[in-house]
Amino acid sequence: MKFVRISALLLAFVSLFAQAETIKESSSFAVIGEPKYAINFTHFDYVNPAAPKGGNITLSVPGTFDNFNRFALRGNAAVRTESLYDALFTTSDDEPGSYYPLVAELARYADDFSWMEISLNPHATFHDGSPIRASDVAFTFQKFMTEGVPQFRLVYKGTSVKAIAPLTVRIELAKPGKEDMLSLLTLPVLPEKFWKDHKLSDPLPRPPLGSGPYRISSWRMGQYVAYTRVRDYWGVNLPVNQGRWNFDNIRYDYYLDDNVAFEAFKAGAYDLRSEESAKNWATRYIGTNFSRGYIVKDEKPNTSAQDTRWLAFNITHPIFSDRRVREAVSLAFDFEWMNKALFYGAYSRANSYFQNTEYAARNYPDADELTLLAPLKEQLPPEVFTSIYTPAQSKGDGYDRENLLKADKLLTESGWVLKNQQRVNAQTGKPFTFELLLPSGGNTQWVLPFQHNLARLGITLEVRQVDNSQATNRMRSRDYDMMPRLWRAQPWPSGDLQISWSSQYIDSSYNAPGVKNPAVDNLIEQINRWQGNKEKLLPLGRALDRVLTWNYYMLPMWYMAADRVAYWDKFSMPGIRPVYSLGFDTWWYDVNKAAKLPAARR
Repeated sequence: MKFVRISALLLAFVSLFAQAETIKESSSFAVIGEPKYAINFTHFDYVNPAAPKGGNITLSVPGTFDNFNRFALRGNAAVRTESLYDALFTTSDDEPGSYYPLVAELARYADDFSWMEISLNPHATFHDGSPIRASDVAFTFQKFMTEGVPQFRLVYKGTSVKAIAPLTVRIELAKPGKEDMLSLLTLPVLPEKFWKDHKLSDPLPRPPLGSGPYRISSWRMGQYVAYTRVRDYWGVNLPVNQGRWNFDNIRYDYYLDDNVAFEAFKAGAYDLRSEESAKNWATRYIGTNFSRGYIVKDEKPNTSAQDTRWLAFNITHPIFSDRRVREAVSLAFDFEWMNKALFYGAYSRANSYFQNTEYAARNYPDADELTLLAPLKEQLPPEVFTSIYTPAQSKGDGYDRENLLKADKLLTESGWVLKNQQRVNAQTGKPFTFELLLPSGGNTQWVLPFQHNLARLGITLEVRQVDNSQATNRMRSRDYDMMPRLWRAQPWPSGDLQISWSSQYIDSSYNAPGVKNPAVDNLIEQINRWQGNKEKLLPLGRALDRVLTWNYYMLPMWYMAADRVAYWDKFSMPGIRPVYSLGFDTWWYDVNKAAKLPAARR
């Protein structure tokens, strides 16, 4: 009774305090605009709510793993371990930046998103049957604040998350912000009963207690991990879960070499493969199993915001601190020849950090952009104002003399001169040599022509391949000159950009080049301020895109405007594929199709 009275008093106090505010209530949210799905929706449009449950699927993963804690600050966590826990809200795959209730039921909040009170679903439980409570949510936030990655602590410094009732949690931001608030809604809810005795920053040798639709059922460290569908999963009937999580068992086998993995797929060792090598797709997906229709090749155009591939310069190393040097090295990357000779014309050149969106800078800066950029003029390359960024193009004949002459001029201007056919520093005589760090097992066909063009400039490119764990450790310690980076699709300029580019997050592994630029900081601060306001974000996104590309922090490689997957023909999927994903979680095992395959492959 005493606890109830205290809770009532607290709620009454909040109510009196909030009379001057506009308080809203909702069970769904969108960063920009309104959520697609109404309050009473029954399932996402891209699922089959009647999909049967059952069957097994085996997938492959490159590299290895050594623990089961996705949030550890060291080690290499097993695949899918971030999905062991449900969050307060979840997202849909056919719209960007929308949130729908999972562990939560609804939320009351201030119209400026300075605070939010979230009511939890009383049926939500962990896998051992214990209830998920507001205290678990508060514990989770404190765990991430004290033992999680530094960038999380920076974003949410001064924020409080408290359990004000067994099923009600209150979030108060240090500074009002819609996206900062909504981002917290997808924070996984950790079970306090398990994690109070473990450090979030340390690897886990055994699987933790979870709450999601699958649990880890078996594993061999570094070789495979298997997940089993939770038959009494508490959230199975929620609208966000209808038609999803249909396989009884999902197994991931690890392969150190992708060529070995490919041959294993053709032999039926695993069931589904996403192909990133254009040459493989054009030349190697052949044979009896393909001609008989046992394996399906599926390629579909993808016009949504795209993941793009880049090479990150470590600009904290003196050799790449000069923008002219970075531009010169970029000129040696002959994409047109590579795309024709190596990739069968399958790729498009990356040219924006907002690829395939209206936030990409595609024209000269307009009045709104100039208003943002003019005060920063002294800190920006002049091309930001005078030119449209386009990566250098070649004729594709393998003799890219024009671009190499431009690169030679830039290098000479920046103090790197040719001496006995070797590029050396004019003051110290030190040769221009740098290391390209590559994870082992990937496609590296492009490295040799890049290395050859650099050699024509007198530059020595040393290539070092390491396993995934070493690559991760060296990335975290910024122990590299250059390394490949996958830039995740950006449907709009989100607040997460600060983790990748802001000076505050210089120690973040997401800030691969090591950028500390006051102009970038200024634009990102404004992007954070105007989250949810498309009219303001449009010129801000384009302005930031210009500043990042013209500074040559990363060398643009390519992106593939299509999804390429191959799978053994024993699965079915809904007629609608979601815009922003493959929709794998909506597939199901089809016994009728499987019956047509050889017995060993069903």
